[in-house]
Amino acid sequence: MKRAALLMALALGACSGMQTPLAPAADQAEQIRSIWDVMLWVTSFFYLLVIGFLAWAVWRRRRKETAPPRTQVHDQGLERTLAIWAGMIVAGLTLLISWSFLVDRSLASTQDDQALHITVTGAQWWWRVEYTDGTPDKQFETANEIHLPVGETARIKLMTSDVIHSFWVPNLSGKMDMIPGRENVIDITPRKIGVYRGQCAEFCGFQHAHMALTVVVESREDFNRWRNHQLTPAAPPASPKHALGKAVFKAKACSLCHEITGADAGGRTAPNLTHLASRRTIAAGTLPMNRGSLAGWISDPQAIKPGAKMPNVPMSAAESDALVTYLESLK
Repeated sequence: MKRAALLMALALGACSGMQTPLAPAADQAEQIRSIWDVMLWVTSFFYLLVIGFLAWAVWRRRRKETAPPRTQVHDQGLERTLAIWAGMIVAGLTLLISWSFLVDRSLASTQDDQALHITVTGAQWWWRVEYTDGTPDKQFETANEIHLPVGETARIKLMTSDVIHSFWVPNLSGKMDMIPGRENVIDITPRKIGVYRGQCAEFCGFQHAHMALTVVVESREDFNRWRNHQLTPAAPPASPKHALGKAVFKAKACSLCHEITGADAGGRTAPNLTHLASRRTIAAGTLPMNRGSLAGWISDPQAIKPGAKMPNVPMSAAESDALVTYLESLK
């Protein structure tokens, strides 16, 4: 009983959570879920028929026959049964193909009510997220985290800066590849407030498994507050220790790769750190956002994420402590 209960709990857990297509939280994911439902019903129907016929055949074989078997040259009943069976198979396949085609067309159709335009660029192994707008002073950049207002459609343009990646947030939409030299687009219309996990779904190198992103679906009011905060520059150092950390950031190799708006750091090859401490994770979902994670990542990123593009930057314990304190203030 305990084992059965455990298996049932695991099965139910696999159908819910922040990274599963079986718990849709957006219109697009709901349509994809409908394909799953149709396939489940059609294949279950044929499975039960096959099991039923198999049981019937076994039952007939085990009956004690009092008369010798008769040889039939022509069995019209068998022919009719095979014809009906073939027709049912064709009907089932036609239903599956038609349903898949209609859902695919619906997903590919252009939405007219796009509230947001976002560009997501995949890199080894993180995500650059740019919120574009017709007004330049309303554009901003973040990394590894997307915020969406509930009930509004976002048009996400997908690009890559190196190899092929694949954008996939199972609860919200299907997969879309990011191909060098090409721009793909995907629409997401979230319907449920929550935090969802995305993942690169195309093997892209050594740290492919550690290329995740977080998608936060929230109310329009919460989204506006978040966006307005993202538009502000980084807060100035609040103490001498913060000032030392900022100086370390600018003096070391950090500022060559990372950008911090308002801190004279304009690197573009690595994630934007302007509001780093407001994110839920660092290193593209590899570690939770906290002081210990920041310290470990800065001290030896290759030990945490071997092959990552961030090098080991030599610094003293005092410099590292000040830098972590400064980065913690970037909220």
